Amino acid sequence: MVLDTDIANIDDGDLFYRGRLASELAASTAFDAVAAWLWGNPLDPSRRLTAPAEFITPARRATEALPPGASWIDRAVVAVRGLAAADPLRDDVAPGALRRVGAIITAALPQVVGSPVPMVPDQTVPGALWVALQGSAPSKRELAAVNTAMILAIDHDLPVSTMAARVAASARASGYAIVTAALGAFDSPLHGIASHRAAQLLRDVLDGTAADVAVRRQLRLLGGHVPGFGQPLYPRTDARAAHLFTVTDEIAPALADAVTALREVMAPTGLHPNFDLALAALTIATGMDDDAGSLLFAAGRTVGWIAHAIAEYDEKPLRLRPRGRYVGPEPDRSEP
Repeated sequence: MVLDTDIANIDDGDLFYRGRLASELAASTAFDAVAAWLWGNPLDPSRRLTAPAEFITPARRATEALPPGASWIDRAVVAVRGLAAADPLRDDVAPGALRRVGAIITAALPQVVGSPVPMVPDQTVPGALWVALQGSAPSKRELAAVNTAMILAIDHDLPVSTMAARVAASARASGYAIVTAALGAFDSPLHGIASHRAAQLLRDVLDGTAADVAVRRQLRLLGGHVPGFGQPLYPRTDARAAHLFTVTDEIAPALADAVTALREVMAPTGLHPNFDLALAALTIATGMDDDAGSLLFAAGRTVGWIAHAIAEYDEKPLRLRPRGRYVGPEPDRSEP
């Protein structure tokens, strides 16, 4: 299946959002402004996403009821459903409804999934998410790193989570249901949570394990797949990873040696570092836990899911309902 999209395009090894180089947007623009722009608003650098305060408390209560071992994605899923339950207009499909819900989910996630986030004037979503994950205000360099990662995560052609979002939008699901459907597909080791395994791979090397031994260990765990390597849409290194590595190298130069060692071990396979490895490097460089990369990824990608849903709402309803080709046994029409 091939679908038209005007959101992201990969051309000659670079990622573009609506014709603009994603890495340049990541280096110069606040995440909130890029989100609003991709949802159809002018690109206003001062734009900030907000969520109604009355939605935050019930959603936070829902996430606080989860057991301690719940992952960040578990918390994100419950947060989205909690926000939906608190929103009397949850099922609104009028023009602009998806933009409204996208802003609510994206802005509320940091306030719902982690440590309580103090409201700071002019605070962006990446800044709030840092506080939720780390419990303290980010430095200027740390904020720039998270902002970069989240912008680079926004969209990337049609992976399974984005396709799930478009299928749900095709059935005219609400924005909350669309993001919930996308998170279900996202929560998989070959997609949205791959950075967790990639972080463990990097930590093995940083702790003194030889790179080839660390790779073989992951091969055994994942049945032949090495997390953090391989992205068929690029001829060599994933453009998102290449840009994010420049940021993490400044924060933690020692990580560059570990990445280089892994890159050399993987070179004979023809697989190059991807965004998952760069996200893993970011979480380690900034002292986050190994699971945090998946939340940064999901929070950024929510913007892309909503952008695709907006586009799908303009298409014929249920156009993404495929037909199955039956290949089972012939029907038994004999009399009983």
